[in-house]
Amino acid sequence: MSAQPQTHPAISTWNVDPVHSVAEFKVKHMMISYVKGHFTKLSGVLKMDEGDIARSSVEATIDVSSITTNDPQRDGHLQSADFLDAQTYPTLSFKSTKITRKSKEELTVEGNLSIHGVTRPVTLAVEGPTAEAKDPWGNTRVGLEATTKIKRKDFGLEWNSALETGGVLVGEEVTITLNVELIKA
Repeated sequence: MSAQPQTHPAISTWNVDPVHSVAEFKVKHMMISYVKGHFTKLSGVLKMDEGDIARSSVEATIDVSSITTNDPQRDGHLQSADFLDAQTYPTLSFKSTKITRKSKEELTVEGNLSIHGVTRPVTLAVEGPTAEAKDPWGNTRVGLEATTKIKRKDFGLEWNSALETGGVLVGEEVTITLNVELIKA
């Protein structure tokens, strides 16, 4: 009797819906409150293997020029060579290296984040993906939220200004949150 080959469910492809997705960040301002901002142009692909989540992968790209903090002057400064240097480094990117299931509704996604020409490993805490849902146009969708914290200087984002009262203008730690809706290809 010959053994049956082990089969895995097909890996499904899910594309980021840029109209219903956002990449947000927050960083301390003057050491007293947070400045929040977001990027409006992001793209990405999730290759999901329901049978073995470890065989799944994700890649995402964010357009630096789409940054908005509700202050055009600050947005321009963040796009300048002092910070993200959008002219030299027009995108931020992420590519997973390992995905593990933490619980029924939570994943841990490890991968390489590239900002300002520097690539570093990060770990994303992911809620989701949600159960599949059909939209009114016949597409199948899922959603998820992913969060990580980075130290901006680890990515070459060194600019800062000392305050007369002590401390600095821009905090070191940045919280990044992605709220993503994906459409099955």
